[in-house]
Amino acid sequence: MTSITDLIRKKRDGGALSDEEIKTFIHAVTNRTIEECQTGAMLMAIWQKGMVQEEVETLTRAMMSSGEVMSWPKEWAGLVVDKHSTGGVGDKVSLVLAPALAACGYKVPMISGRGLAHTGGTLDKLESIPGFNVHQSAAQILEILHSVGCCIVGQTETLVPADRVLYALRDVTSTVNSLPLIAGSIVSKKGAESLSALVLDVKFGRAALYKDLQSAKELAQLLVCVGNGLGVPTAAILSRMDATIGGCVGNSLEVIESLETLKGNGPHDLMELVTTLGSLLLKMTGSVSDLSEGRRRISGAVIGGAALSKFQAMMEAQGVANETARSLCSAHTDYYSVLRKSEHQMELKTPADGVVVDVGGLMLAEVLHKLGAGRSKAGGPVNHSVGAELLVSLGQRVRKGESWLRLHYEDPAPSPDQIHGLQSALTLGTRESTQTRTLVEEVLLPQ
Repeated sequence: MTSITDLIRKKRDGGALSDEEIKTFIHAVTNRTIEECQTGAMLMAIWQKGMVQEEVETLTRAMMSSGEVMSWPKEWAGLVVDKHSTGGVGDKVSLVLAPALAACGYKVPMISGRGLAHTGGTLDKLESIPGFNVHQSAAQILEILHSVGCCIVGQTETLVPADRVLYALRDVTSTVNSLPLIAGSIVSKKGAESLSALVLDVKFGRAALYKDLQSAKELAQLLVCVGNGLGVPTAAILSRMDATIGGCVGNSLEVIESLETLKGNGPHDLMELVTTLGSLLLKMTGSVSDLSEGRRRISGAVIGGAALSKFQAMMEAQGVANETARSLCSAHTDYYSVLRKSEHQMELKTPADGVVVDVGGLMLAEVLHKLGAGRSKAGGPVNHSVGAELLVSLGQRVRKGESWLRLHYEDPAPSPDQIHGLQSALTLGTRESTQTRTLVEEVLLPQ
């Protein structure tokens, strides 16, 4: 029988691992019969030498099968869908899209993650709502989908346990950005959800994991191929991640902006992503004949209030008190009667006359992270009230001394260097543009 040492040597030397060899490795990882140093060595070998597509598909399938694979009632055939984003600044798409899809008759068992580094986590945002419980068993997920149609939860203990081990070691072995390992991690979890369709938002730009379009497209193509190879109809969009998505960054503030969007007051860029991703799922499952019809249906669910009703029901199903959920979803609510407000607010001023050309999302996110909006290590705490509100929009003409950013913070106050960093995120120019900023660069459909 081939030893783990032999498998590491084979991959280290550039060989392609067989199906059985990959299954042996994942089985050993899942059952903890492999030394942690050996797992780290294999991850580094994969990072250095890569994998061919057949290896990635086998790796993903083995990871997916390492734990429980969800099953759904027969009458839900063609209706169980989900999306995944590679992470962005102010990316609250899931909070709007999941209830919008449920309002269109779909079942959305959305398994999300927490923030790490400069990107925010969907679970952290939802946990800023008092009582919201992201920890749900498979039986509870099934019950919520029956009654509501959508849930947003963390990875269960029994779902893809191999990924939980590998992801933690990828973080400490500097192998997070390996394409085969990224694809295996993302698609194995979604495959274990037994989906009828999956759509991926792969981001590129200054505030994304991949800074250029070509690198992001390489990942998107691999994800689409692997997803479809596993029998999950998978599509992807390539979207820009330079400035923030919407006008709010930070857990509580993003919940507020999501609720405002569900009340029909959403920013254009957020709604572009929601309707584009939603319409792809509707088309892939045969509910609509073209993407424009899908966009109308998703937009109608949001603007008409049906998605808001689903979000309220989802909150209640996941532990939020009825009165709290109703208050957040009412037309004229004081959000801070429910959500925590930071102790201090500060408004930053524009340094000169001009036109807002850019607001660097990465710099905003990095400063907010240091102020407590993010975590310094996996499992660490976050301060839900820390965040920033943009008071200007791209293309807007401003006068010197106008407020352009409202910072929400706790003690201690931001340092002069942090204030300087925030101010450096704002770029002013002289020429106004009438063009609307579009985020979606390309759509990759299932082959």
